[in-house]
Amino acid sequence: MKVITSEEMQKIDHAAINNYGVPGIHLMERAGEACADAIRSRFSTATRKSVLIFAGKGNNGGDGYVIASKLHAFGWDVSLVILAHRSDISGDAEISLSRLPNSVMLKCCCDNESLAAFSDLGQYALVVDAIFGTGLKSEISGVYRQAIKLINSSGLPVIAVDIPSGVDGNTGAILGVAIRADLTITFAAAKLGHVLYPGAVCTGELMIADIGIPSEVVQRAHGYEFVDAGSATALLMPRLPVSHKGSFGHVLIVAGSTGHTGAAVLAGASAVRSGAGLVTLAVPSSLNQIFEIKTTEAMTLPIEDAGRGYLRRESLAHILAGLAGKNVVALGPGLSRQPETALLVQALLTAVSLPLVVDADGLNAISENVSVLGKRAASVVVLTPHPGEMARLTGLSIAEIEADRIGVSTKFAQLHKVYLILKGARTIIASPDGEVAINGSGNPGMASGGMGDVLTGIVASLIGQGYPPFNACRLAVFIHGYAADLVAQEKGEVGLIASDVVAKLPVALQRLLRDCKSRAGLDLQNYGKQSPRLS
Repeated sequence: MKVITSEEMQKIDHAAINNYGVPGIHLMERAGEACADAIRSRFSTATRKSVLIFAGKGNNGGDGYVIASKLHAFGWDVSLVILAHRSDISGDAEISLSRLPNSVMLKCCCDNESLAAFSDLGQYALVVDAIFGTGLKSEISGVYRQAIKLINSSGLPVIAVDIPSGVDGNTGAILGVAIRADLTITFAAAKLGHVLYPGAVCTGELMIADIGIPSEVVQRAHGYEFVDAGSATALLMPRLPVSHKGSFGHVLIVAGSTGHTGAAVLAGASAVRSGAGLVTLAVPSSLNQIFEIKTTEAMTLPIEDAGRGYLRRESLAHILAGLAGKNVVALGPGLSRQPETALLVQALLTAVSLPLVVDADGLNAISENVSVLGKRAASVVVLTPHPGEMARLTGLSIAEIEADRIGVSTKFAQLHKVYLILKGARTIIASPDGEVAINGSGNPGMASGGMGDVLTGIVASLIGQGYPPFNACRLAVFIHGYAADLVAQEKGEVGLIASDVVAKLPVALQRLLRDCKSRAGLDLQNYGKQSPRLS
């Protein structure tokens, strides 16, 4: 699903009106009609066909005036509250207001005192929010703030027009107070504020309505990909009957130290469960017996550590020798923050030409000398930081990163020519060439130890299977969250653990694969383009 900024939507409207000759009033009529039709459909069995519409003075309010007219024509009892003086309304909104039937109850409320007449909304079946659109940037105050509080406390179903009033259309931030909608009906394309938190919570169910804007205008608009089940399914490469374990790559995971063997095991298990043909863990030799007990499908490569329980710069040659026959290297889970280990990570970056996936202590090592990214040997490097690790990589505060997750991720990925996965609610995936995707799966239960290690294994597994890097990153992040969502459905979010997610990975993949079975096993001539390792 394509997601755009508020400014891009303004450009779309401008192009439709000025380049394609679509009148603005026509777009407003179509928007209001789409909302009215959705309301009729959703509330067809309501015993009371009565609605209260709160509207502003701008175009969002104009959409509300059209909704009032349309629902009235369908036999609904309609009350319209305009939070402005009637004389303040102009343009297409004024035209829509002038067409309002006289039998619609209309009241202009410009202060809290006049709004007090609507303190009891029990007579209505639902409320429509048409106060502010996606262009709102300032904090809400005065009668607008009071109206939003009234709507939220009503206990009635709430339909938001375009975006819940009070949600920043670009960041999802709450501008003081915001409508909590059950359904939001937007136009042409979803906006960032609909999918980024906390705005996503206020949005409720999102419906995208066609209001007559030419499709090519929307297609040409700059936007971001919101990765949902449909887009994730489109990224999957089917497996053919001639496949064998060599077809799906050999992953080497350099990980583990005293007290952190579980991180390496989780990364290895998730690589196996997400489809890697072979997985080897390169681990400190003094801990190898522990790994032999804790792993079954994954192999181990003991690396001499002089009994210290962590890998050192002296381990480099042994690890490089272990690259033979491997397709991708994951680096970092549970590796330790020892200075000698950091030197090893930096040396591996300059020496390993295979695709690299770096997480956890690997990222901490890079943060001590970020310039090493410019000296790396691999053309494909994937970094998977959480906000704290991103802060160390960039020198920004966590607050600065969280305030501009897309901007920070995009800039870093392009500057250092890496694929960046900035983890968190609505994980951001950025590519070196400026592509950006926003993940749509996952839940709060994933806020527990080991989840990042699981993601590292999935990313490395998919790259090893031959997925193009950006596809691998997008698909891995979605599958990771989707598996966690399946666990939450069964067990709940509280107490959800990383190994639960690992166990659910095959189920998550299978559910997605059902939707692309028609592509599976039919095109043997092009199989090498889908998965290049046949031997």
